[in-house]
Amino acid sequence: MAAQWFTAVVRHTEQIAPDVRSFFLEVPDMERFDFTPGQFITFDLPVGEKRLQRWRSYSLASCPGNNNMFELCIVRARPGLGSRYLFEEVTVGSELKFKGPEGSFVLPPELDRDIVMICTGTGIAPFRSMISDIRHSGRPHRRIHLIFGTRTETDILYRHELEALQSAMPGFTFDIALSRAPDWPGHRGYVHQIYLDTYAHARPDVLFYLCGWSAMVDEAAANLTEKLGYDKGQVRTELFGV
Repeated sequence: MAAQWFTAVVRHTEQIAPDVRSFFLEVPDMERFDFTPGQFITFDLPVGEKRLQRWRSYSLASCPGNNNMFELCIVRARPGLGSRYLFEEVTVGSELKFKGPEGSFVLPPELDRDIVMICTGTGIAPFRSMISDIRHSGRPHRRIHLIFGTRTETDILYRHELEALQSAMPGFTFDIALSRAPDWPGHRGYVHQIYLDTYAHARPDVLFYLCGWSAMVDEAAANLTEKLGYDKGQVRTELFGV
């Protein structure tokens, strides 16, 4: 079955970190853009002749709502044909061809286990969508622990939002690891030591979601299953590319 393509119009952009921009898009032909938090859309961008050059997928960073808008959180990758086009050519009013939503990197129907979300960089996007949806829908849940890794303090995405959620949302906590900030008072280094220490004893009542660059995701998945002894069914992954 051929994919169905739609047109989205850029309504607003916002620089939220030195190399990261939020894109707010509207789908005029829809009254409501429905998706499940954790899913992604795929653009067909005019950056080459081959599909592998043109198609770029991005996780939805917003919470589903009663409208036809959605938000993406995109890093300016170097090199990266797709992100270069989005950062240099796309402006308010630009039209972008996309398909979706797609993907199975979603939460289970019942949140009857602790959820640990481990991410780097813009890998936080699907987790922001998930957490916001839980908060706004009032879904019953157990503990939700976000572990976010990036380089410096200026690269911390949605920091004030996360701090507000931690104060207002029962069961939600987050940790940040910075790899290039020697004066950072929190965790210094990478995300791995946080979950290795916090979840050192394997438990059946926890689910791990991993999202970000492949090196981090692969290492974390191996650590959880091979080093700590969690079942592979307790670890779900989503890889990000350029």
